[in-house]
Amino acid sequence: MEPEHLRFGGGPTETVLHPLVVIAVLVAISLIFLLPRKHVIVPLLLTAFLIPVGQMLVVGGIHLMVLRIVFLFGWVRLVWSKLSSQRVTLSGGFNSIDSAFSLCYVFYALAFTLLWMEKQALINRLGFLWDVFGVYFLLRFLIEDNQDVHRVINLFAIIAAIMALCMLNEQLTHLNIFGLLGGVRRVPEVRDGRIRSQAVFQHSILAGTFGATLLPLLAWLWKSGKCKMTAIIGMISTTVVTVATGSSTTVLTFISGIGALCLWPLRKRMRIIRFGIVITLVGLHLVMKAPVWALIGRAEVWASSSGYHRYALVDHFIRGFGDWWLLGSRNYDTWGWDMWDLTNQYVAMGLGGGLVTFIYFLAIISRSFRRLGTVRRLVEGDRKQEWFVWSLAAALFAHVVAFFGINYFDQMQVAWFALLAMISVAAAPRKGAIAQPAGSA
Repeated sequence: MEPEHLRFGGGPTETVLHPLVVIAVLVAISLIFLLPRKHVIVPLLLTAFLIPVGQMLVVGGIHLMVLRIVFLFGWVRLVWSKLSSQRVTLSGGFNSIDSAFSLCYVFYALAFTLLWMEKQALINRLGFLWDVFGVYFLLRFLIEDNQDVHRVINLFAIIAAIMALCMLNEQLTHLNIFGLLGGVRRVPEVRDGRIRSQAVFQHSILAGTFGATLLPLLAWLWKSGKCKMTAIIGMISTTVVTVATGSSTTVLTFISGIGALCLWPLRKRMRIIRFGIVITLVGLHLVMKAPVWALIGRAEVWASSSGYHRYALVDHFIRGFGDWWLLGSRNYDTWGWDMWDLTNQYVAMGLGGGLVTFIYFLAIISRSFRRLGTVRRLVEGDRKQEWFVWSLAAALFAHVVAFFGINYFDQMQVAWFALLAMISVAAAPRKGAIAQPAGSA
């Protein structure tokens, strides 16, 4: 019953735990309790991004994902730190991004339950809420200051390098190494003769999106002067990951991140640029024979891309507003051929939770941009701080573009939540200054 567009794993690729995964999980849990609290995020993210989410522990008929198990122990460690009188706080407190995030997914779960009106739907959504809130707020607690942000981006660079090597192997041998563990396909998809590598992710586009959205953060890491070699390796790796997926969505996301970084000289004129974009789109809508969102169908890099499908999905979503605005829709697959494949995060949120959920999802994005814009103006003149904030905004923009071509339903949600947590750090009160290291536990 659970729709693919808002789940972390499961489905046709789920499998019981591989012995190597069991060992990796036990090591990760041990490190969660042995490492200083500021380093707890390392085993959490390594486990999340190097073990397929389809790996399941089955207990009494209940399927427990590895990600859920490891993050549960992360919460145990956090509670232990709190009981040990160690400081455990949200960077900047509970902010507007947190509130939009909470309301978005609470309304989504509520709408889904009311739409299906079944006991299993309620159980399903309770598990979903545990996954979403458990991951997001644990990351919010663990990413406290600039050192934590630096640590996470370094870790993502290492993960990208591992993925790049594995995806190159897929291109050469047609074998996905992570598929040997189970929970993800062993043989990569081939479309029009082009191998679409996916590594540990559930889909090749999600794998490429991880690399493409990471580039602006690695640019900041390189510009900061710290770990330049790691940053360079990471940027090369993200390029490999993006291209190896053979997806137009990932390439366009990659280009959008670079484009956003290149707007740095115009950072003080973004209001004019935003209004210019809006006026341009309205003008095109008035003069084009097709609606302006038909341009989505032309946004293709590879000949094998399915841009028309993405245009048709948005078109049906807009024209079928009356079908989904209240609680979402169960019948969108009747809109046309292949319309069950919700390759658009915005559409997926609306169809999954109705108009209220859709609005709050947009609020997460708009509030993130607004807070970053406010901080940038407050730290104007401090180029290091400005560049840090601008890099986060560029990464956020890359996600905004990616949402038009894919919806997140596996580890990619963890990467998205981590970015939101880093934005909260950058936007923490102190005149926009990034919080100073808080020490270890």
